[in-house]
Amino acid sequence: MRELLLQCPEAQAEALSDELLEAGALSVSVEDADRDTDAEQPLFGEPGTEPEIQAWERNQVVALLPDGADPAQLVAQVKDALGAGYEGALSGWTLRDVPDADWVRLTQAQFGPIHIGERIWIVPSWHRGDPAVPDQTGDAKAIYIELDPGLAFGTGSHPTTHLCLAWLEANQPAGASVLDYGCGSGILAIAARMLGAGRTLAVDIDEQAVMSTRDNARVNGVELEAMLPDALPAGTSDIVVANILSNPLKVLAPMLSARVAAGGSLVLSGVLARQADEVAAAYSPWITLSVWRERDGWVCLHGRKS
Repeated sequence: MRELLLQCPEAQAEALSDELLEAGALSVSVEDADRDTDAEQPLFGEPGTEPEIQAWERNQVVALLPDGADPAQLVAQVKDALGAGYEGALSGWTLRDVPDADWVRLTQAQFGPIHIGERIWIVPSWHRGDPAVPDQTGDAKAIYIELDPGLAFGTGSHPTTHLCLAWLEANQPAGASVLDYGCGSGILAIAARMLGAGRTLAVDIDEQAVMSTRDNARVNGVELEAMLPDALPAGTSDIVVANILSNPLKVLAPMLSARVAAGGSLVLSGVLARQADEVAAAYSPWITLSVWRERDGWVCLHGRKS
Protein backbone atom coordinates (compact mmCIF):
# COMPACT_ATOMS: atom_id res chain seq x y z
CA MET A 1 0.00 0.00 0.00
CA ARG A 2 0.96 3.65 -0.40
CA GLU A 3 0.12 6.88 1.37
CA LEU A 4 -0.53 10.20 -0.34
CA LEU A 5 0.93 13.18 1.55
CA LEU A 6 -0.29 16.76 1.13
CA GLN A 7 0.42 20.02 2.95
CA CYS A 8 -2.35 22.51 3.71
CA PRO A 9 -3.28 25.36 6.09
CA GLU A 10 -5.73 24.96 8.98
CA ALA A 11 -8.77 26.25 7.06
CA GLN A 12 -8.45 23.59 4.34
CA ALA A 13 -7.72 20.45 6.36
CA GLU A 14 -11.31 19.32 6.95
CA ALA A 15 -12.59 19.87 3.41
CA LEU A 16 -9.50 18.26 1.92
CA SER A 17 -9.88 15.21 4.18
CA ASP A 18 -13.54 14.80 3.27
CA GLU A 19 -12.91 14.98 -0.47
CA LEU A 20 -10.02 12.51 -0.30
CA LEU A 21 -12.36 10.00 1.30
CA GLU A 22 -15.02 10.72 -1.32
CA ALA A 23 -12.43 10.12 -4.03
CA GLY A 24 -11.61 6.64 -2.70
CA ALA A 25 -8.96 6.98 0.02
CA LEU A 26 -9.23 4.17 2.57
CA SER A 27 -8.52 6.49 5.48
CA VAL A 28 -7.31 10.04 6.10
CA SER A 29 -5.43 11.48 9.05
CA VAL A 30 -4.31 15.04 9.76
CA GLU A 31 -0.98 15.63 11.49
CA ASP A 32 0.97 18.66 12.64
CA ALA A 33 3.39 19.38 9.80
CA ASP A 34 5.77 20.83 12.41
CA ARG A 35 5.70 17.88 14.78
CA ASP A 36 9.00 16.93 16.42
CA THR A 37 10.25 20.49 15.88
CA ASP A 38 10.32 23.60 18.07
CA ALA A 39 7.25 24.83 16.18
CA GLU A 40 5.11 21.83 17.19
CA GLN A 41 1.76 22.88 18.70
CA PRO A 42 -0.35 20.97 21.25
CA LEU A 43 -3.96 20.54 20.17
CA PHE A 44 -6.49 19.09 22.59
CA GLY A 45 -9.72 19.78 24.42
CA GLU A 46 -11.17 18.91 27.79
CA PRO A 47 -12.48 15.35 28.16
CA GLY A 48 -15.92 15.14 26.56
CA THR A 49 -15.41 18.28 24.49
CA GLU A 50 -13.88 19.06 21.14
CA PRO A 51 -10.92 21.45 20.82
CA GLU A 52 -11.79 24.93 19.59
CA ILE A 53 -9.22 24.58 16.80
CA GLN A 54 -9.65 21.50 14.61
CA ALA A 55 -6.25 21.57 12.88
CA TRP A 56 -2.81 23.16 13.05
CA GLU A 57 -1.49 26.21 11.22
CA ARG A 58 0.45 23.87 8.91
CA ASN A 59 -0.98 20.41 8.37
CA GLN A 60 0.14 17.22 6.73
CA VAL A 61 -2.83 15.30 5.39
CA VAL A 62 -2.11 11.59 4.99
CA ALA A 63 -4.42 9.51 2.79
CA LEU A 64 -4.06 5.73 2.63
CA LEU A 65 -4.60 4.56 -0.95
CA PRO A 66 -6.06 1.22 -2.01
CA ASP A 67 -3.81 -1.09 -3.99
CA GLY A 68 -3.70 -0.11 -7.66
CA ALA A 69 -5.09 3.40 -7.14
CA ASP A 70 -3.71 6.14 -9.41
CA PRO A 71 -2.73 9.00 -7.06
CA ALA A 72 -2.67 11.57 -9.88
CA GLN A 73 -6.22 10.67 -10.86
CA LEU A 74 -7.38 10.85 -7.24
CA VAL A 75 -5.75 14.28 -6.78
CA ALA A 76 -7.37 15.52 -10.00
CA GLN A 77 -10.78 14.36 -8.77
CA VAL A 78 -10.30 16.21 -5.48
CA LYS A 79 -9.15 19.33 -7.33
CA ASP A 80 -12.29 19.31 -9.49
CA ALA A 81 -14.49 18.96 -6.41
CA LEU A 82 -12.83 21.70 -4.36
CA GLY A 83 -12.16 24.24 -7.10
CA ALA A 84 -9.97 27.31 -6.78
CA GLY A 85 -7.99 27.94 -3.61
CA TYR A 86 -6.68 24.42 -3.14
CA GLU A 87 -4.07 24.40 -5.90
CA GLY A 88 -1.23 24.88 -3.42
CA ALA A 89 -2.16 21.89 -1.32
CA LEU A 90 -2.84 19.64 -4.31
CA SER A 91 0.16 20.55 -6.44
CA GLY A 92 2.92 19.47 -4.07
CA TRP A 93 1.74 15.99 -3.15
CA THR A 94 4.16 13.12 -2.53
CA LEU A 95 3.89 9.36 -1.98
CA ARG A 96 5.40 6.98 0.52
CA ASP A 97 5.20 3.21 0.80
CA VAL A 98 3.47 1.53 3.73
CA PRO A 99 5.52 -1.53 4.72
CA ASP A 100 3.72 -4.85 4.81
CA ALA A 101 2.89 -5.96 8.35
CA ASP A 102 0.57 -8.23 10.27
CA TRP A 103 -1.65 -5.41 11.46
CA VAL A 104 -3.88 -7.67 13.54
CA ARG A 105 -0.88 -9.02 15.47
CA LEU A 106 0.58 -5.53 15.90
CA THR A 107 -2.72 -4.22 17.22
CA GLN A 108 -3.13 -7.13 19.60
CA ALA A 109 0.38 -6.59 20.91
CA GLN A 110 -0.76 -3.23 22.33
CA PHE A 111 -3.29 -4.91 24.62
CA GLY A 112 -1.91 -7.25 27.22
CA PRO A 113 -3.42 -8.71 30.41
CA ILE A 114 -4.35 -6.10 33.04
CA HIS A 115 -4.21 -6.88 36.76
CA ILE A 116 -6.55 -4.82 38.94
CA GLY A 117 -6.71 -4.95 42.72
CA GLU A 118 -5.97 -8.32 44.27
CA ARG A 119 -8.22 -10.61 42.24
CA ILE A 120 -9.28 -9.15 38.91
CA TRP A 121 -7.51 -9.91 35.63
CA ILE A 122 -8.68 -8.51 32.29
CA VAL A 123 -7.43 -10.97 29.68
CA PRO A 124 -7.83 -10.48 25.90
CA SER A 125 -8.69 -13.69 24.09
CA TRP A 126 -5.29 -13.88 22.42
CA HIS A 127 -3.66 -14.06 25.88
CA ARG A 128 -5.42 -17.23 26.99
CA GLY A 129 -2.75 -19.29 28.68
CA ASP A 130 -0.31 -16.36 28.77
CA PRO A 131 2.47 -17.22 31.26
CA ALA A 132 2.29 -13.63 32.53
CA VAL A 133 -1.17 -14.40 33.92
CA PRO A 134 -1.55 -16.82 36.84
CA ASP A 135 -3.19 -20.14 36.01
CA GLN A 136 -6.55 -19.02 34.65
CA THR A 137 -8.30 -22.12 35.95
CA GLY A 138 -6.39 -22.97 39.11
CA ASP A 139 -6.81 -19.91 41.33
CA ALA A 140 -10.31 -19.93 42.82
CA LYS A 141 -9.86 -16.44 44.26
CA ALA A 142 -8.85 -14.80 40.99
CA ILE A 143 -11.43 -13.44 38.58
CA TYR A 144 -10.59 -13.59 34.89
CA ILE A 145 -12.61 -11.42 32.54
CA GLU A 146 -12.02 -12.17 28.88
CA LEU A 147 -12.46 -8.91 27.02
CA ASP A 148 -11.19 -7.88 23.61
CA PRO A 149 -10.85 -4.18 22.76
CA GLY A 150 -13.70 -3.26 20.44
CA LEU A 151 -16.13 -0.50 19.56
CA ALA A 152 -17.37 0.10 23.11
CA PHE A 153 -15.43 1.89 25.84
CA GLY A 154 -14.04 -0.16 28.68
CA THR A 155 -11.05 -2.50 28.48
CA GLY A 156 -9.78 -1.92 32.01
CA SER A 157 -6.81 0.12 30.83
CA HIS A 158 -8.28 3.58 31.51
CA PRO A 159 -7.83 4.92 35.06
CA THR A 160 -11.58 5.50 35.50
CA THR A 161 -12.46 1.90 34.63
CA HIS A 162 -9.64 0.70 36.87
CA LEU A 163 -10.99 2.78 39.77
CA CYS A 164 -14.54 1.44 39.42
CA LEU A 165 -13.34 -2.15 39.23
CA ALA A 166 -11.16 -1.66 42.30
CA TRP A 167 -14.13 -0.21 44.21
CA LEU A 168 -16.36 -3.15 43.28
CA GLU A 169 -13.72 -5.63 44.38
CA ALA A 170 -13.14 -3.86 47.69
CA ASN A 171 -16.71 -2.92 48.61
CA GLN A 172 -19.39 -4.89 46.79
CA PRO A 173 -21.39 -7.08 49.19
CA ALA A 174 -22.36 -10.55 48.02
CA GLY A 175 -25.77 -10.67 46.38
CA ALA A 176 -26.04 -6.89 45.92
CA SER A 177 -28.12 -5.72 42.98
CA VAL A 178 -26.15 -3.53 40.57
CA LEU A 179 -26.96 -0.93 37.91
CA ASP A 180 -24.11 -0.07 35.51
CA TYR A 181 -25.22 3.11 33.75
CA GLY A 182 -23.15 3.88 30.66
CA CYS A 183 -21.95 0.28 30.46
CA GLY A 184 -19.82 0.52 27.29
CA SER A 185 -18.22 -2.90 26.90
CA GLY A 186 -20.04 -4.17 30.00
CA ILE A 187 -16.82 -4.66 31.93
CA LEU A 188 -18.16 -3.25 35.23
CA ALA A 189 -21.42 -5.20 35.09
CA ILE A 190 -19.56 -8.40 34.20
CA ALA A 191 -17.04 -7.87 37.00
CA ALA A 192 -19.85 -7.20 39.48
CA ARG A 193 -21.53 -10.50 38.59
CA MET A 194 -18.26 -12.41 38.81
CA LEU A 195 -17.64 -10.83 42.21
CA GLY A 196 -20.96 -12.20 43.46
CA ALA A 197 -23.55 -9.54 42.62
CA GLY A 198 -27.21 -10.44 42.31
CA ARG A 199 -29.44 -8.96 39.64
CA THR A 200 -27.31 -6.76 37.41
CA LEU A 201 -28.59 -4.22 34.89
CA ALA A 202 -26.37 -2.65 32.22
CA VAL A 203 -27.57 0.45 30.36
CA ASP A 204 -26.11 2.52 27.55
CA ILE A 205 -27.46 5.07 25.07
CA ASP A 206 -25.42 3.40 22.31
CA GLU A 207 -27.02 0.28 20.85
CA GLN A 208 -23.58 -0.97 19.80
CA ALA A 209 -22.48 -0.83 23.44
CA VAL A 210 -25.54 -2.80 24.53
CA MET A 211 -24.75 -5.48 21.94
CA SER A 212 -21.10 -5.50 23.03
CA THR A 213 -22.11 -5.94 26.67
CA ARG A 214 -24.36 -8.88 25.82
CA ASP A 215 -21.64 -10.52 23.73
CA ASN A 216 -18.99 -10.05 26.43
CA ALA A 217 -21.32 -11.36 29.13
CA ARG A 218 -21.96 -14.47 27.04
CA VAL A 219 -18.23 -15.04 26.50
CA ASN A 220 -17.62 -14.79 30.24
CA GLY A 221 -20.55 -17.01 31.16
CA VAL A 222 -22.45 -14.48 33.26
CA GLU A 223 -26.10 -13.48 33.20
CA LEU A 224 -27.07 -9.83 33.17
CA GLU A 225 -29.66 -7.60 31.54
CA ALA A 226 -28.30 -5.10 28.99
CA MET A 227 -30.58 -2.49 27.46
CA LEU A 228 -31.12 1.04 26.17
CA PRO A 229 -32.32 3.63 28.75
CA ASP A 230 -35.96 3.47 27.63
CA ALA A 231 -36.07 -0.23 28.49
CA LEU A 232 -34.68 0.17 32.01
CA PRO A 233 -37.28 -1.22 34.45
CA ALA A 234 -38.48 0.82 37.39
CA GLY A 235 -36.88 0.27 40.77
CA THR A 236 -33.64 0.77 42.66
CA SER A 237 -30.33 -1.07 43.00
CA ASP A 238 -28.01 -1.60 45.95
CA ILE A 239 -25.11 -0.27 43.88
CA VAL A 240 -25.33 2.22 41.03
CA VAL A 241 -22.08 2.75 39.14
CA ALA A 242 -21.63 5.25 36.30
CA ASN A 243 -18.31 5.76 34.56
CA ILE A 244 -19.11 8.51 32.07
CA LEU A 245 -17.86 12.14 32.15
CA SER A 246 -18.51 15.02 34.52
CA ASN A 247 -21.03 16.98 32.41
CA PRO A 248 -23.44 14.08 31.70
CA LEU A 249 -23.01 12.90 35.29
CA LYS A 250 -24.22 16.29 36.53
CA VAL A 251 -27.22 16.20 34.20
CA LEU A 252 -28.07 12.67 35.34
CA ALA A 253 -27.79 13.48 39.06
CA PRO A 254 -31.54 13.37 39.90
CA MET A 255 -32.15 10.17 37.96
CA LEU A 256 -29.07 8.26 39.16
CA SER A 257 -29.66 9.30 42.77
CA ALA A 258 -33.24 8.07 42.58
CA ARG A 259 -32.00 4.70 41.31
CA VAL A 260 -29.97 4.03 44.48
CA ALA A 261 -31.74 1.92 47.09
CA ALA A 262 -31.94 3.16 50.69
CA GLY A 263 -28.59 2.39 52.29
CA GLY A 264 -27.12 1.68 48.86
CA SER A 265 -23.98 3.04 47.20
CA LEU A 266 -23.46 5.43 44.30
CA VAL A 267 -20.11 5.11 42.54
CA LEU A 268 -19.10 7.67 39.90
CA SER A 269 -16.02 8.04 37.76
CA GLY A 270 -15.00 9.71 34.52
CA VAL A 271 -14.31 12.74 36.71
CA LEU A 272 -11.06 14.69 36.82
CA ALA A 273 -9.76 15.55 40.29
CA ARG A 274 -10.43 19.25 39.72
CA GLN A 275 -14.06 18.45 38.79
CA ALA A 276 -14.81 16.39 41.90
CA ASP A 277 -16.34 19.21 43.97
CA GLU A 278 -18.73 20.39 41.25
CA VAL A 279 -19.93 16.85 40.54
CA ALA A 280 -20.40 16.19 44.25
CA ALA A 281 -22.37 19.45 44.53
CA ALA A 282 -24.77 18.29 41.79
CA TYR A 283 -25.62 15.19 43.87
CA SER A 284 -25.66 16.88 47.29
CA PRO A 285 -29.48 17.24 47.51
CA TRP A 286 -29.75 13.43 47.52
CA ILE A 287 -26.39 11.82 48.35
CA THR A 288 -23.17 13.13 49.91
CA LEU A 289 -20.25 12.14 47.69
CA SER A 290 -16.56 12.15 48.50
CA VAL A 291 -13.41 11.01 46.70
CA TRP A 292 -12.82 7.33 47.32
CA ARG A 293 -9.57 7.10 45.39
CA GLU A 294 -7.55 9.00 42.76
CA ARG A 295 -5.54 7.59 39.87
CA ASP A 296 -3.56 9.52 37.25
CA GLY A 297 -5.57 12.70 37.79
CA TRP A 298 -8.97 10.95 37.72
CA VAL A 299 -11.13 10.23 40.75
CA CYS A 300 -13.76 7.77 41.87
CA LEU A 301 -16.54 9.36 43.92
CA HIS A 302 -18.60 7.34 46.38
CA GLY A 303 -21.58 8.08 48.58
CA ARG A 304 -24.17 6.09 50.52
CA LYS A 305 -27.87 6.91 50.41
CA SER A 306 -29.34 7.46 53.85
